[in-house]
Amino acid sequence: MADTTADTAPVLSLHQRILGDVEQNILSGRWPPGHKVPSEQLLAEQYGCSRMTVNKVLTQLARAGLVQRRRKTGSVVLPQKAQSAILEIYDIREEVKALDRPYSHDILQRSLRPADKAERERLDLSQRQKIVSVTCLHFAGEMPFCLEERLINLAVVPEAEAEEFHDLPPGPWLLGHVPWSAAEHRIAALGANEVAAQHLQLGAGTPVLVVERQTWRLDQSVTHVRLTYPGESHALMARFTPMQA
Repeated sequence: MADTTADTAPVLSLHQRILGDVEQNILSGRWPPGHKVPSEQLLAEQYGCSRMTVNKVLTQLARAGLVQRRRKTGSVVLPQKAQSAILEIYDIREEVKALDRPYSHDILQRSLRPADKAERERLDLSQRQKIVSVTCLHFAGEMPFCLEERLINLAVVPEAEAEEFHDLPPGPWLLGHVPWSAAEHRIAALGANEVAAQHLQLGAGTPVLVVERQTWRLDQSVTHVRLTYPGESHALMARFTPMQA
């Protein structure tokens, strides 16, 4: 049974609001490369906060390579490096629909709790930070299609504290609520562990395909997910082109 959470969404801190607004202006192209970011003083007046708060936001954006800070002329938007990913972040619903089968999902577990040591190391969290842990089973028709085990960093996605994921599964919900700037995949062919075997209706040790993915927003981890697919019914394919000089 899913744990209950507060009915109201948490209020974003001023730091999170300013970071989100400036980041969105850059990633959406509204502020193109070379655009001069409003000064610390102007941003502080706009948001009704101290210049120190604005300074911390701009420092975080500079570490992530979105802006360049100049002592006398202020901050400017940097060009973003062209990147191509071998694996995109797919919506599992679309994978099922591509098989011409009806999609559904079931939230098996959802909890709001402090991260344990291994989770803190994986997401680079402090000891006091909380996460949302979600286990979701995706179906293609009546058959289990994928077991999703996900951790969400509430410091980056505070809205997840009040989200139950019954209407929309965690993956597309996150894609619609927070932009990500980097992702890492790890793919392995393994034998199904006890949890995966039970939910995917497989024998223990049956071959499965495991995709682990972690995404970042600037220099903060957004989420880590472990996706387990029955090995005999799933394959990954990628198309790519040679890098251009």
